[in-house]
Amino acid sequence: MTANPAERLQEIRTRIATAAREAGRDASSVRLIAVSKTFEAPEILPVIEAGQRLFGENRVQEAKAKWPPLRERFGDLELHLVGSLQSNKAREAVQLFDAIHAIDRPKVAVAVAGEMAKQGRRPKLFVQVNTGEEPQKAGVMPREAAAFVRHCRDELGLGIAGLMCIPPADEEPAVHFAFLAKLATELGLKELSMGMSADFETAIAFGATCVRVGSAIFGSR
Repeated sequence: MTANPAERLQEIRTRIATAAREAGRDASSVRLIAVSKTFEAPEILPVIEAGQRLFGENRVQEAKAKWPPLRERFGDLELHLVGSLQSNKAREAVQLFDAIHAIDRPKVAVAVAGEMAKQGRRPKLFVQVNTGEEPQKAGVMPREAAAFVRHCRDELGLGIAGLMCIPPADEEPAVHFAFLAKLATELGLKELSMGMSADFETAIAFGATCVRVGSAIFGSR
């Protein structure tokens, strides 16, 4: 692996373009989210200066501490919450993020809907599906996902853009990506947030529109 984060970023962009081409897709249909959790501004700056504008964070408090000054310097940055959200952090999440990838239970959906109405902000929303039905992992269970999306749309008035998943570490990710893509099609959702450093090329083959890459750009945490 190249030592320079800016060079690693370019390598990932090249791999995304190749994977998209092999899948018969336009490279511009896949957005790269550089996941900067645990990394501070001095480590993020070279990646911004290399042209990356879309970043992901796992925790509201961490993002709140480091991103406002960066966004003052670079007005076109886009910030996505890719980790799980607690309902008591909904106000700050709606205020800070341009997209929230882990709407996964009614309490969180209600809190986010309330804050969006209060603040007049409309971050892009994804429903996280626990495709592996792992007890330790966030996400709505697959059999409940369709009903939950309908609840968000019809009863809470939330515009759900797409679905997100994190496959089990010890299973073939393609099975989970294929399932999520099929579910999104059935629900009429166009966005798929899936694929990380180890499996983003597979995710692209199954239709990912957002890939969340951290360690392959920033190095090990």
